[in-house]
Amino acid sequence: MPASVSAPAAPAASTSPFTPLRIPFFRMLWIASFVSNIGTWMQNVGAVGLMTELTPSPILVSLLQTASALPVFLLSLPAGALADLVDRRKMLLLTQTWMAGTALVLATVTLLGFTTPWLLLLLTFMLGLGGALNNPVWQTVTPELVPRKELPQAIALNSVSFNLARAFGPALGGLVIGYFSAGAAFLINGLSFLATMYMVWSWKREPQATSPLAGERILAAIRGGIRYARYAPPVQNILVRGVSFTFGASALFALMPAVVARRLHEPTSFYSLLLSCMGLGAVLGAFILPRLNKYLSINWRVTAATVAFAAGLLGLAFADNHWLLYALLTLVGLAWMLVLNSFSVGVQTVVPRWVQARTISLYLLTIQGGMALGSIVWGGVAERVDISWALAGAAVWLLLSTLLVLRFALSSGETIDFTPARPRLEPVLAEEPVPTQGPVIVTTTYHVAPEHRQAFVFIMDQLADIRRREGAIRVGTYADLADPSRLVEYFMVETWEEHEQQHERGVSREEAELKIRARQFHIGPEPPVIAHLLAQHALPLAPEQPMVPGSTRLVASTAGEATS
Repeated sequence: MPASVSAPAAPAASTSPFTPLRIPFFRMLWIASFVSNIGTWMQNVGAVGLMTELTPSPILVSLLQTASALPVFLLSLPAGALADLVDRRKMLLLTQTWMAGTALVLATVTLLGFTTPWLLLLLTFMLGLGGALNNPVWQTVTPELVPRKELPQAIALNSVSFNLARAFGPALGGLVIGYFSAGAAFLINGLSFLATMYMVWSWKREPQATSPLAGERILAAIRGGIRYARYAPPVQNILVRGVSFTFGASALFALMPAVVARRLHEPTSFYSLLLSCMGLGAVLGAFILPRLNKYLSINWRVTAATVAFAAGLLGLAFADNHWLLYALLTLVGLAWMLVLNSFSVGVQTVVPRWVQARTISLYLLTIQGGMALGSIVWGGVAERVDISWALAGAAVWLLLSTLLVLRFALSSGETIDFTPARPRLEPVLAEEPVPTQGPVIVTTTYHVAPEHRQAFVFIMDQLADIRRREGAIRVGTYADLADPSRLVEYFMVETWEEHEQQHERGVSREEAELKIRARQFHIGPEPPVIAHLLAQHALPLAPEQPMVPGSTRLVASTAGEATS
């Protein structure tokens, strides 16, 4: 969020979980978000209750969850690309307005008695569309508002907001529906968005440096985000660990209602109480998080919390004592918050700002994918074997997943400085290319002593991954067979516009360090030579345009000489 409302970075991380609330705008936005979260939980309760009144079909009732989750799979990646390309404040206003309008339309048709099962599904799907577009950009707001050292506390406070709303929202929704109707719950949800809309509208975000270039194309931006994650090991590790954890943890959310009804033979109120215990555990986790961050690394936090979650699954599978279940579900809520907080902080701090929203959207997609796939698998195991053994299997999966730390260790980027080390040198151009022309090849010619070639190529291989993260679709280093000391490093981007965007982002510190090491191998009085090559595409000749005699042979000869 805006630098004008951000607090200066503190020299050391505070151990208080409430430190980010000292930032006025974050505090007001947190309150508005809490109100909106309560409205969302009231909406969920109202939708399920209304659907059961409108139809006895269990399929239509279950489709409510599909209508809410499907937009995440459809729009998560495009939403992340949009959030990196457009003004985030305007996008938040648009998505919040969309969701408020949809909720108010649903409230109106419900209060007037016009709602049908399919209309309810349609409007639920439309609400989900707004949420899917909103989530990636919303998660980029907190890093703009608070210093990096306080980001774990800020994300934990956001988790507290969600979990407190989960504890109170359904109960309030039940009261509103009981005294009034589901339409009243929908109306309150629609009005709850107004608080967030007002806060976003009052966000006096400092104008960001605008590019004279046209915005990246959405598909190209999505490819760029996927390419960045593919060649960024810290991001890959978070995605692998995230999908592994949620695949196992999904068993709890998928099977807990069945455990309450079929194994424990308890009413729905007992299920609600277990959910409240999870919410309480998440709130407790937010209080102890700063001290855990101080004494435990991110890998130890995730490992310990994963083991605690597995213990909760085993308890839910075999324990009958209510107080033991309350304690275990509180532990599960605490563990859930610690793991997801660690993943969220990691994915927001190990990438530069220009690709942040796209990386978050990939993270959200993998988390949702792990939950969806896990629900299917563990539900199938419970159907064919037994609920308790399905939960036990998920617990074993989680315990085994802790071994992933040996190959996919997590890292926190809270101390990483993504400020460019220096600007890129402006290319020497005889003519200005059209932005959409391409592809473009950029070459750097070095002269390296043959005995140092392998050490030089090793550095170039490290630089190649950075080139790919920055948008290159091809990279390589070639030796001149006529001159063994002449080595040419090249990378290719799709268009001239994309290369200019690379210039605008500047040279990262990691890239600058590798280039310094590479140029130490360069010999000769002149610095390495950089060239920009633009692909040329022949245009068809008009029928009346005469062909120059011998031109075909001349062009073929020239092309042959150039490529030989």
